[in-house]
Amino acid sequence: MIICSCQKRTQCNIKDQNNKAKFDKLIVQAHLYSKKTINSDSAFYFFNEAKLLCNPKSDTENYIRILNSMASLQLSHGDYIGSETTLTEAMPYLKYIKKPLLVWDTYMTLGSNYFNTFDFKNALLYYNKALNLKINESKQFSTKTKIGNVLAEEKKYLEALNVFLSLADEIGVLKTSEEYAYLLNNIGFCYFKLDNPEGLTYINEALKIRTNLKNHTGIALSNLTLARYYDENNNSSAAKKFGLIAYSNLNDLQNIEDKQSALKLLIKNSNEDELKKYSMQYIDLIEHLFQIRQEAKNQFARIKYNSKREKEENLKLKTHKSENDLKLEKQKNKNIVSYIIIILSLFLVIILYFYLTSKANKEKIEAAYNSETRISKKLHDELANDIYHTMAFAENKNLSLEENKEQLLNNLDVIYSRTRDISKENYVITTDENYISSLKEMIYGLSTSNISIILNGLDIISWNEINKNKKITVYRVIQELLVNMRKYSDASVVGIDFKIVNKNLHVNYTDNGKGIDTDKMVFKNGLYNVKNRIQKIKGQIEISSAINQGFKVFFKFPL
Repeated sequence: MIICSCQKRTQCNIKDQNNKAKFDKLIVQAHLYSKKTINSDSAFYFFNEAKLLCNPKSDTENYIRILNSMASLQLSHGDYIGSETTLTEAMPYLKYIKKPLLVWDTYMTLGSNYFNTFDFKNALLYYNKALNLKINESKQFSTKTKIGNVLAEEKKYLEALNVFLSLADEIGVLKTSEEYAYLLNNIGFCYFKLDNPEGLTYINEALKIRTNLKNHTGIALSNLTLARYYDENNNSSAAKKFGLIAYSNLNDLQNIEDKQSALKLLIKNSNEDELKKYSMQYIDLIEHLFQIRQEAKNQFARIKYNSKREKEENLKLKTHKSENDLKLEKQKNKNIVSYIIIILSLFLVIILYFYLTSKANKEKIEAAYNSETRISKKLHDELANDIYHTMAFAENKNLSLEENKEQLLNNLDVIYSRTRDISKENYVITTDENYISSLKEMIYGLSTSNISIILNGLDIISWNEINKNKKITVYRVIQELLVNMRKYSDASVVGIDFKIVNKNLHVNYTDNGKGIDTDKMVFKNGLYNVKNRIQKIKGQIEISSAINQGFKVFFKFPL
């Protein structure tokens, strides 16, 4: 829907008719490639080229429409962080848009990015923003459905049920449609989660409608819901039966994420021989999913990087051309030397300005690209080790034993969640009025049943008066310290104290872990990042520790 809207033959406010024709051609090419299941990176490339021809201030609607399409492509390939980054370019211009559908597209894509990265709070925020726009009934239905899905994922099943029931009443005469079947399936899911026996009736009714419609995707999802129902009701044979049906249908549809859910149910409800088979298929599926998503992320990033670099090189060529024109002018006008000197000076200033600006931008682009490559390598290295050990476990252990089966399921969950955790470490940090909530959420998210984290003074700091970059530094430094604590220290209690002294923010971090020998301490990896971040904001840091005496870090910086 988002991509198709970009095909509209809107007028681009570009004076050069050659650019206007080029813009229209790029949009047509992007639209053609976006319809294909392969070569989606070509669609992204043409959208990106068209974006460079648009002035966001004078041609805002086309600019937003293109960014929505690019972000939608990234979302469909699992590049959730990249999709959100693309939409941040659109956010400053949404207030100038008169067509609510464009803003709705932006909010819905943002909500989906947050939903798929398990940030349900922000997903609900943007879905509600989308719902508050002046949109038609079809868009309202889609938005409310998304809100119901978020509530269900948050295990607020009663609230989700009320949303789906109200939507089912609105459908009216369309009670044979896929939309109605989708709602019935979700209603049944919420009912059985609430221990209401009506759940099975709704799920079966949804399956019946989808079977009549010959909707193979819907049939697969209904069978998957039935498998979950019987699994939670301890009917292993029925759970396995419907899980196999769902998995078979999903195999034909190449629906990777739902195949993963079906395999997980089959692993839980299978005997030893089948358990090994499904476990290996699960691991292969995760590796494949990671690979195709990472390839898409890298390709999208490479297109942006190369496009910006080409633009900078063209700018340099134009600058050199201006310099050559100046030399020719000087030869033709030897009798007005003074004017030539003035003009030459002005051009030299312009050249220097563009050179320095271009150099700085290139360094930023290369740094961003290198950062994405580093994150990709980190994901691969850490996942490879977990996958190797899990495969060895599945091959060598007796999986008919309940404890081995449970251990295998736990290992598989760790492999799948590891990619989400690393992505979260590199996610965009909120620095507005929600900063303190975001900081607390990160801190308490790193606590466990064995680790207690005590905060003191955090709420009395006037964070809104502190520079954005310094707030990001505080967030990242504390995150780095807590991650290191969980990996190495075996601490059970962590204390973090915040206070302002003489217009400086003081932060004290302590834990009761096993500590380190500071005389032999080398600043690398996490600790190097901590020290480097503090120094960049003109701060000071002190680290004190000893073996079996805990770990302490004090840092301060001027406000």
